[in-house]
Formats: sequence, C-alpha cells, structure tokens
Amino acid sequence: MARLLVKHIEHLVTCDDSDRVLQDVNVLAEDGVITRIFKEDPEAEGITAEDVIDGRGMVMYPGLINTHHHLYQTFSRNIPEVQNMELFPWLKYLYEIWKNVDEDVTYLSSITGMGELLKTGCTTCVDHHYVFPRDKADGILDAQFAAADVLGMRMLATRGSMDLSVKDGGLPPDSVVQSVDEILSDCEKAVKRFHDSSKYAMHQVALAPCSPFSVSGELLAESAKLARKLGVRLHTHLAETKDEERYTLERFNMRPLEYMESLGWIGPDVWYAHGIHFNEEELKYLAKTGTGVAHCPISNMKLSSGIARIPEMLELDVPVGLAVDGSASNDGSSLMEEMRVGFLLHRLNSSHKAPTGYDMLKVATRGSARVIGRSELGQIAPGMAADFFLINMNRLALVGAQFDVSSMLATVGFRGSVDVTVVNGRIVVWDGELVGVNEREMADKANRIEKKYLNR
Repeated sequence: MARLLVKHIEHLVTCDDSDRVLQDVNVLAEDGVITRIFKEDPEAEGITAEDVIDGRGMVMYPGLINTHHHLYQTFSRNIPEVQNMELFPWLKYLYEIWKNVDEDVTYLSSITGMGELLKTGCTTCVDHHYVFPRDKADGILDAQFAAADVLGMRMLATRGSMDLSVKDGGLPPDSVVQSVDEILSDCEKAVKRFHDSSKYAMHQVALAPCSPFSVSGELLAESAKLARKLGVRLHTHLAETKDEERYTLERFNMRPLEYMESLGWIGPDVWYAHGIHFNEEELKYLAKTGTGVAHCPISNMKLSSGIARIPEMLELDVPVGLAVDGSASNDGSSLMEEMRVGFLLHRLNSSHKAPTGYDMLKVATRGSARVIGRSELGQIAPGMAADFFLINMNRLALVGAQFDVSSMLATVGFRGSVDVTVVNGRIVVWDGELVGVNEREMADKANRIEKKYLNR
C-alpha cells in the first residue's frame, strides 16, 4: 500500500460539504485516496508513509479541475496577426496552422500546457481535441495520454470531430474534416481503448463534436446516441458568440440551445464550453436538466465574445466549472489566473451579485468536478481522490493574505508555481518544479518542434 502523509498543515481549505477551513491538521492518503484527516501527532500515533510532506507554513487546497482546453493550441499562442480578431476570423486564420498538427506537436504541446496547469495547482485536465488531419490522425490521443502519464496528471480527453469544411459552409479546411462514419468509428475505438469508468480513474474519454457551425446535425445526433450507448459524456462549444446564434437562427430557425436539444444534447451527461449568450429561460432549462457549462473568462474577454451570466447560473444551480480554454485564445494555461480574472470580471459586471473569491474556488473545484461527473474529485475529505496542492505562505506576495485563505487565490491572486502538487497520491510538482520531466530539456525540444510546425 502506497502511503502519503502531509503533516502539520497550517491551513487546510477543504471545500467539503461544510466548507471547513482547518488549522494544524494532518492528511493521510493511501493508494491515491484520502483516508484520514486528523489532529493527533503522526509520530505519536505511529503513522508512517513512504512520502511525507511538511505542511508547516503551508495552505493546502483541493486540486483545481480544468473543464475545457485545447492543448494543441499552446503551439500557436501569441501570434500577432490574430490578437485583435474575434472568433470566426480568428478560427479561419489559425486553421491554416492547425491543419499541420501531428503526433509530436500534440505530445509536446500537451506537455507544455499540462505542465503549466500542474505547476499552478490544477490536477485534472479536460482537453477538447478536434483537429485530426487526414494523414496524421492516428496517434493523437495516444500522445495526449502519454503526456499526461509522464507528468502524472489526471486526464479526460474528449474525442473531438468536424465534418463540415469550408466547401460545406463551415470554417475548417477540407484536410481536417472526416465523414460521420469515420468519426463514429474512431470515437468508439477511443472509448474502448482509453476510457476507464471506475472511480478514481486517471484516464477517461468523452465525445465532443466541435461546434454547431463546424459539424452536421447528423454527426451531433449520432454522437449523442453513441455516447449514451458507450456510457460516456458529451461536450461541445455552445452560445459562445452572436455569430453562432445568427448561424443557427438562419439555418435551422432555432437558437443554439434549442437546436442542440433537438439533437439529443441536453441533460446531466452534457456540458457546454462558454455558454455566454443563453437567455433567462435557457438558464432555467439548463438548471432543470442538469446541463453543465465550462466558464472561460479570459478567452471570452480576449476574443471579445461577451460575459457569461455566471452569477445567475450559480443562483439557479446550473452546474458550472472553470476552464482556461485553448492557449491560443488565452495565451496561457493557468486556472489560478482564471479564478482571479473571473472574480474581478464578475465584480465589475455584477457588483454585489458576483461570486465571492471562495465561490470562484468552489467553481474551479467542486463545480468543475460536478460538470464532468467526478464526485470523488474537488474536495479534501476521507474517500476523495488525493488530488491537492500546497502553497508556502511565507513569501512577500502573500503577506496579509492569510486572514482569509479560502478566498485568497481569487482576491489576492497567486503568481508563479505552487510549492507542491499531488495527483492520485503521487507528488508531481515539488518545490515548484515538475517531477516527471526535465523542464529545461523539454522546453528546448518543444521550442524546436514548434518552430518547425509554424514554418510549415
């Protein structure tokens, strides 16, 4: 039995059902699961462990959960030509780069993006990969799971897809779309090969056609049927822009959510990325059906897409999680930064109705776990997965912040790397550095591959 002991934790923010913040406690994990939180001295109790973390001066939080990403976009961030574009022209420009994605690009961009996530307290990554070039589609999901395993990250890979290219009225080039039959066949293979439905699973798969304007109604409907047959979840972009809304109204005489519902895309096994342009009745319907939303505040701001109605969603009990979205529309992969920006954005837009700093932490932990159907994640309590991170409070940037550690990450904010990240009871970040890879060597290799990729 593998044991991990975190002893003498100064502050433990549990995010549990009672919202407890505990002082001077110890946490024991066995085989990747938290088994005990206790006050007694571990040495006096005779408790030993293979790995021991000294929590003195530390605040410990549940691992953050990123509910929507495009890791491959890490290799196309900060491109000057697209910095002032909105979604549709931004996509059309970048597809000419993304059509050259291959296994090496996928692996190293995944290492880069997931590495930053782990170093900033995120322990579970959901990735939405939907670009499968005809000659290079094989091995892309393999590369993502291989990167997650090297780093020690908990991974939910969504098998994305597109079947409408420019000639069909969509946005992507012909070389990155597939037929419905090809997509469904590949989706089924991916689920059978990678999906683990057991509690505490490190690998999972969901089905994720890209968006209403890049996939057909047939693909959406058949994907929903297949996902339910296989027992996996459904994910896509929705209600991100007014352009999308105009698209579905003109083509189908329906608003985006109504259109998706007509194809079977509603319910507690479905979550949408963005969800900015839902009206009041639609928000109530999301709450009633348990349909989730991945909130991406920084991406939405950068692409000038709008502000999601998060205060209303939370009041109605719509399942809401936090997400960084793709690095090309965020230019980073820090869910820690997302929490603070989200907190400030909604304060500006909604004043006293905005989520508190602690509310934003709960969105990034408990809320995100609910959105992806993982009740064993998102809090520190016996029986929960041993996914958490620790920050040493003895630093100038946090002087005075200890008076409310539960809200600190969203109000004061935290920049740089956390001190320790643990996933599944395994230390994956130590003293701010990734344990699974040599960061300098990996950065050098990633830069070389990225340069070749962009020069294609």
